[in-house]
Amino acid sequence: MNNDIIYELFKERVERSPDAAAVFDEERRLSFAELDRLIDTIASKIPKSAQRVGIIMEHSVEMIAAIFAVLKTGKAYVPVEPFFPQERISFMMKDAEADVIIVNSAHREKAGGRRTVTVDAGIKPEDISVKPSAKPDDIAYILYTSGSTGTPKGVAVRNRNVCHYVRAFQNEFHPDATDVMLQYSVCSFDIFVEEVFTSLLSGAALAIPSAETKKDINALMKFVDDNNVTEISGFPYLLLEMNHLPEIPKSLRLLISGGDVLRASYISNLIDKTEIYNTYGPSETTVCAAYCRCNSTEPLSDGTYPVGKPVLGVQIEILDERSKPVKAGETGEICISGGGVSAGYIGGREKENESFSSSPDGAALYHSGDLGYCLPDGSIAFLHRRDSQIMILGKRVEPGEVESVLCQCPEIEKAVVKPYRDEQNLHYMVAYIVLKQPKAHLSTLKKEMARFLPNYMIPEFFVSMPDIPLNANGKVDTDALPVVMKEGYIC
Repeated sequence: MNNDIIYELFKERVERSPDAAAVFDEERRLSFAELDRLIDTIASKIPKSAQRVGIIMEHSVEMIAAIFAVLKTGKAYVPVEPFFPQERISFMMKDAEADVIIVNSAHREKAGGRRTVTVDAGIKPEDISVKPSAKPDDIAYILYTSGSTGTPKGVAVRNRNVCHYVRAFQNEFHPDATDVMLQYSVCSFDIFVEEVFTSLLSGAALAIPSAETKKDINALMKFVDDNNVTEISGFPYLLLEMNHLPEIPKSLRLLISGGDVLRASYISNLIDKTEIYNTYGPSETTVCAAYCRCNSTEPLSDGTYPVGKPVLGVQIEILDERSKPVKAGETGEICISGGGVSAGYIGGREKENESFSSSPDGAALYHSGDLGYCLPDGSIAFLHRRDSQIMILGKRVEPGEVESVLCQCPEIEKAVVKPYRDEQNLHYMVAYIVLKQPKAHLSTLKKEMARFLPNYMIPEFFVSMPDIPLNANGKVDTDALPVVMKEGYIC
């Protein structure tokens, strides 16, 4: 068995516990052996000449089988949610050079005329055996992230990168056959990779709630309770929703936060009920590069948690603009090397691929573009993106710092600070806030902020929101925030 091939690690679990529960949704439940048979059934339908296979399916048992079918045949899957805009789907499939797309029949038109393989709910496994053909350096999947050029960019992640991360996860969290992982994330984000592969390659089960169940936190927690879910990985706002509940299911032993800043206020009622981890890692380095166990860590002075220490098989350095290590406690760029560093961006993106280089010892190194610093215990504190600073009155301002201060004000439940430019091309900031109580005085809020920030760092405009809009990935949807115009024409 090759420990750097995803399907071979899965097959080992099939042989070890064929009758154990592997994956279930609200309609169907499959054991490891049954899932393996369904994988072969779908794999037999994929053209042998295909290299990259799109996935446009509802989240289900069949979707998981389709993904493993692609991987077994040595091809790369390109995941897309059916509700994504058609133009975005078409761009991604063209950019990834998808030869064929696996779809539910209801979403066949989303393929844009490309060749399709239809897999619907309830498809029966056939007695078919497909020979595995994957290699460690074969691309396992291509995930699209927001591109600085205005178009998404596809990150190509190898089989060996995913297997590395599974080992890192196992080293920290020790999942086994008694565990059930919730499949909550959209398929186009790293958290989905964590949910699917760390569970199934460790002998744990994967539980997939319906889209309707995921929309309501109480329905979701009932699903968790009914199915004895033990692990949830999600964005901080999911944990914040759970934090407001009087109780959480007793089956939960682990909550993992990733993809955005985790604030102590988001987990104040959860911290003594289960293990909670804050994590950090760009898609380019395969899911997570650092873990922080919040239960044994004090929040930083700004109320956020550090991102912790490197996971197994990863090294993290804080480097200056000349790629030299900074002194302890000094700010620099977070640079990551080790088994998770991916194959880079597809589509001839030479400029973006300059972020990938080699460390002095020859290891692959990724320059994240994130700024941070090392704490005395060796943990890493994340600050903000290197390119997110703006200038106000000739002074550098980091909107994330303003947002962090705002979130610590007693009146505030959630807050986002977004910069804009006026007609003179000068920056100004707008704060979007969700209040803990129905009413609050803006003057009081500004006075509280003025205790920590100079006047030029206090936003010019404040917008009270019923909630902060999130995109499909669970991050703040900044494009959905109402624009506050300082000047300009209104048409």
